[in-house]
Amino acid sequence: MTSTTAAPTCRERWAEHKRGRMADLRRLWAAYQRDPEESVPDLGTLNEYGLGFDYVAPDTFNGQPRGYWRYQLSWGGPSDEIRIYGEVAKEYGGLAIDRIEYVFLDWFDGHSRALVGRDAVLVREIMADFQECGTLFHTRAKALEG
Repeated sequence: MTSTTAAPTCRERWAEHKRGRMADLRRLWAAYQRDPEESVPDLGTLNEYGLGFDYVAPDTFNGQPRGYWRYQLSWGGPSDEIRIYGEVAKEYGGLAIDRIEYVFLDWFDGHSRALVGRDAVLVREIMADFQECGTLFHTRAKALEG
């Protein structure tokens, strides 16, 4: 008789993966604030971390009525990303973020949950830097062109 054990779901693995990513981002952000070119052992620089930063336009995927900025950290099985939801606030030319999620995906399974507390503060700080250098608005405009 053989015994099979079901693999843990993305929901069950979410917290552990989120903790690791946020720890990496904290170290990278601290180094970046000292010097944008400062490298962190085993991680590199903030600008080298992850796979990309882009804007996913509304209705890109079925059942996705809102657009969001995606900081894609890894791809494949498993993959993970941070999604930033918000609206461009025309009155001050900034971004009004209303939700930040950490998303963990693995072959036909996935789980996302809002980041809160110091994790959300960290992502907001990084996004403020992306806004200041024009990355937020450039990536959104480029995605909405076509």
